[in-house]
Amino acid sequence: MDAIVLEGLTKTFGSVKAVDTVSLRIPEGQLFGLLGPNGAGKTTIINMLTTLLKPTAGAATVAGFNLSTEPDNIRRHIGIIFQDPSLDRDLTGRENIDFHAMMYGMSKELRHQKIAEVLEVVDLAQKADLLVDQYSGGMKRRLEIARGLVHSPRILFLDEPTLGLDAQTRRRIWDYLRSLNKKLGITVILTTHYMEEADSLCDRIAIIDHGRIIALDTPENLKSGLGGDILTFECDETEVDRVIAILQDISGASSVISDGMKISVVIPNAERHLPEIIANVQAAGIMLQSASIKKPSLEEVFISYTGSTIREENGSLSDKVRSFTIRRMRQ
Repeated sequence: MDAIVLEGLTKTFGSVKAVDTVSLRIPEGQLFGLLGPNGAGKTTIINMLTTLLKPTAGAATVAGFNLSTEPDNIRRHIGIIFQDPSLDRDLTGRENIDFHAMMYGMSKELRHQKIAEVLEVVDLAQKADLLVDQYSGGMKRRLEIARGLVHSPRILFLDEPTLGLDAQTRRRIWDYLRSLNKKLGITVILTTHYMEEADSLCDRIAIIDHGRIIALDTPENLKSGLGGDILTFECDETEVDRVIAILQDISGASSVISDGMKISVVIPNAERHLPEIIANVQAAGIMLQSASIKKPSLEEVFISYTGSTIREENGSLSDKVRSFTIRRMRQ
């Protein structure tokens, strides 16, 4: 059974189409990721599926209920962890969860039982009676996850669950999410712009750009779909175009991406082609500063579909990424 079904879901704000006719099916029990830069439409999709925004067009079902006609039923079967903190800092961790449980009409006895369970799940039982103001950033995030689980939702939505956390805390949160998904069988839907997070956590990923799904598959299939390894060269910026021209003549090369002094090419069996490329570059009188080989990552997948990096979309790259797709018919 599908936990979520989207059919042409669309959301516009004035003349801006934030979500553009998205269709998607997410099976029950899957850990599913929406990957894309800020402003791609990820949070808008989540806000519609959690009944916080009404779609402009299209239809959806969540936990088997119609988004347009059964929003109350949907709310009873989902948990939400928002991108921005939403805890009451003047209450204890236990009190934060208890207040949330009361909003769902849970009896005192059931609240006591479930609060103890979810605190154990996120390893906060010993800190439950401290004021939230005394919690670290990672503890607050874990408490929000516990609060979202207390009413036993079938689907858990997390919007940028590790945003702003340090690398060590981020990995701990990943461990908790995997455990929730596997042990409790909860369908988990998360948004992220962290490539490593999506790759590490998700069973399937939808890459979102400008409100549309531009790629959808498992992380492994998305990476293998690039068609080879990534060869990266660094040279003087004045020689970039000449190096690109040399790479275009290599059999099997499928794309070339340049960013400043770095040029990357996707090519099968890169180790076999590296000596030939270096020999051709040297014969042209070009001095390479470095050369490296790596297996494709989700970063390269995103670049191959959009022509830019998520970092560039967030405004942190000063150089424009130039993308060249090579389509050569060979005898």
